[in-house]
Order: sequence, then C-alpha cells, then structure tokens
Amino acid sequence: MWQHTVRWSAALATVFAVAAAPAAAQPTAPAYREYVSLGDSFTADVLTAIPPATEFAPFNCDQSATNYPRLVAAALSVPVFRDASCGGAKTADMTAPQTVPLGTNPPQLDRLTRTTDLVTLSIGGNDLGLQELIPQCLSAAALLPGLPGAGGCAARRTATGRDPIETRTRATESEVVATIGRIRQRAPHARILLVDYLDALPATGCVPELPATDVDAAYLRAQLVRLNTMLADVAAETGVQLVDTFAATTGHDVCQAPDVRYVEGLLPFSARNPQLAAFPFHPNAAGAQAQARAVLDAIGRPA
Repeated sequence: MWQHTVRWSAALATVFAVAAAPAAAQPTAPAYREYVSLGDSFTADVLTAIPPATEFAPFNCDQSATNYPRLVAAALSVPVFRDASCGGAKTADMTAPQTVPLGTNPPQLDRLTRTTDLVTLSIGGNDLGLQELIPQCLSAAALLPGLPGAGGCAARRTATGRDPIETRTRATESEVVATIGRIRQRAPHARILLVDYLDALPATGCVPELPATDVDAAYLRAQLVRLNTMLADVAAETGVQLVDTFAATTGHDVCQAPDVRYVEGLLPFSARNPQLAAFPFHPNAAGAQAQARAVLDAIGRPA
C-alpha cells in the first residue's frame, strides 16, 4: 500500500471529512501553486444548479462548483486555479475556440502558462461519439420480452463487420497524444495527470436508469472500456500519469441503488443528486468526490 504523507492525508480530509491532521503539524507551503484543469463534461458537470463563482470559468460550459477539479484545488490549497473544462469538449477544443450556446470560449490550452505546475486532462469521450451512441442504444421498451424492434444498436453498429468507433478510437488516440505534447510546450514544468472515465455503465440494462437490452448495454460498456484502454495506452506512450477512476468506481454504475451509484442514469433523481441537476449519464456529487479521491491519491504517489 502506498504510504501517504501527512500533507496528503490532510488534503483528503479537507474534502471528504476524514480525520484531521495532528494539531502539532506545522503548516507547509502548497505542493503545487498553479493548477489547470482541462476536459469535457465528465470533468465540468456535477450539480449544475451550483455554478462556480470564478473569473476563470468559461462561458456556458455547465461547470459545477462541486466538480472534481474544484475539490482537488481546495484540498491542495492551490493559490492559482483555472478550470477550462467544458461540456461537449473534444480534443480539437484544446487548441481551437469551442462554440457553445450563445457564445464561444477560447481554446482550453490558453489557460496554461509557463508557471503552471499541475494539469489534469480528461478528454476523448466526445471524440469517440459516446454522447451520441448512448441515446441510440436506449429504448423505453427494450426490456419487454419479445417486443418487435426493441434494441439492436449493437447489431446495427457492427453489421458491416467493422464498428465506426474503432476508426474514431485510433484517430482520438493520436489527438490525445498530440494534446499532451502541446501541454508540455506551454507548461514545460507541469506534472500532467490523464484522468480516465468512471465505471458508469454495467453490462446489463435496468429500468429506468439504463433502458437497453442486455446485448446493447454490454456493447455500450465495451465502448467505455475501449475509451479507457485507449487513454491508458496514451499514458504509457507519453509517460504521463494515468488516474484510473474506472477501477476506483466499479460497483457504482448507473444501475446501482440511488445511495450507491456515482453516475446518474436516464432519470437523474437519486439521493446522490438531491437538486435533480446532474446530467443523465454523468457523475453526481459522490462521483465527483470519487474522481477527486483518485486524483489526490495519484498525486500522493511518485510522479
């Protein structure tokens, strides 16, 4: 088991209400002084009814004041924190302006400086088209035995013998590798953490959270695993540190009990989402806390 320092134990306590550091411990300077978060809605969104109050929040990105980057920044007492993450972001939005309803945001990498010393990056889901794929695989009647036409998205996607997502995955891998290279150019002294996606989707459907046939649910889960495998390959290729939130959140998918799940389903009304403001198939408050724990745990390890 990794041995954490008092500083990291105290950092975790700040967010998750574990035991406080010993009273005799002397205050220490922050380990990191300038943290920039980059990513898509799995980074930005949790309880969107609580918008962030910061000059660095991008316009109309549905950022939450309780997303994992803000929890990490608070736990580490980082003096300078900029969260560039935005719902709908793709790898292209790292270096080009992202159009959002009623406006445009600058490229996410513009938030980096030569003094940035900590970066988290979570990207790729929208490049693969998971945000479009999930609705295609849902059917309100999918779990009614014998109903004609229920389900079938997996069969349709693989009818030609090659799933289009395979090609997208290869292209996205190259783009994420290139993104990490550009981060290093702009923030040459930064520690970079590549954060993967939570274990959100089980291999079987459930009503009403994931109304899909078991075949289609298993197909969706396979694409999530494909995405995370690709990110692990990128981390190995580029030498950045992978934060494995998938393994840390297994058993907390959308089909679990409301007080267990870390990701909301089609109807986001669980006890973990009291304000009914989490997006479907996105982390709830407990999910964001799990992401933050995984990041803080990774930071406590040797780089």
